[in-house]
Amino acid sequence: MSKFSERLYQRVQPIWEQTHQHPFVTGLGDGSLPKDSFVFYMKQDYLFLIDYAKLFGIASAKAHDLATSARFAALQEATLNQEMALHRGYADRLGISQDELESTEPSFVLLAYTSYMLKVAWQGSLPELISALLPCMWSYAEIGKRLATKPGALEHPLYGEWVSMYSSAEFGELAEWLIQLLDRLTEGMDEQELARLEEHFLNTSRMEYQFWDMAYRKERWPCLTS
Repeated sequence: MSKFSERLYQRVQPIWEQTHQHPFVTGLGDGSLPKDSFVFYMKQDYLFLIDYAKLFGIASAKAHDLATSARFAALQEATLNQEMALHRGYADRLGISQDELESTEPSFVLLAYTSYMLKVAWQGSLPELISALLPCMWSYAEIGKRLATKPGALEHPLYGEWVSMYSSAEFGELAEWLIQLLDRLTEGMDEQELARLEEHFLNTSRMEYQFWDMAYRKERWPCLTS
């Protein structure tokens, strides 16, 4: 029997391929991304990571063994003190103060995305929680690896550090641990349960695409001018 992650990977390819082709993502690789879109993204993603870190805390509490609980706690720490450090470093370079970073108004897409994941985290099982948060980490690792093959992407003076982090072996290993954990937790699950996890995975993959698009267009709220 194939692993559940293989099923998810096949199902999500149409969505992820659209993400790979989005001008925000391609612009990170070839340097054509407008700086103001990147600034907007950095502010929104900083807020995103605050809630994303909470998911790891909830997962640590829901884990059934000490080793898994400790690993989730470590992921929370890494998100708060390593991944967010990248954003704080960029903020310094881009002239964004810490107060400005933390007082950013969340966009509609950000609110919808994190609210969905937190709802799943609080109300669902550990496998449900993982299926909802996994697309972010897994797709970033996929994006990073693909962009790192582009000539000059790793050396770009502004975006190279971003590509370097998300294409790193260390980041890829974190994603792979979550993938393997989900495969173990879903062994023997019935189709109804698997379908629910798949729905979470596809929903948050779609939201990932919407996040890139929102950032590229600097859109706070759809159809509103202010």
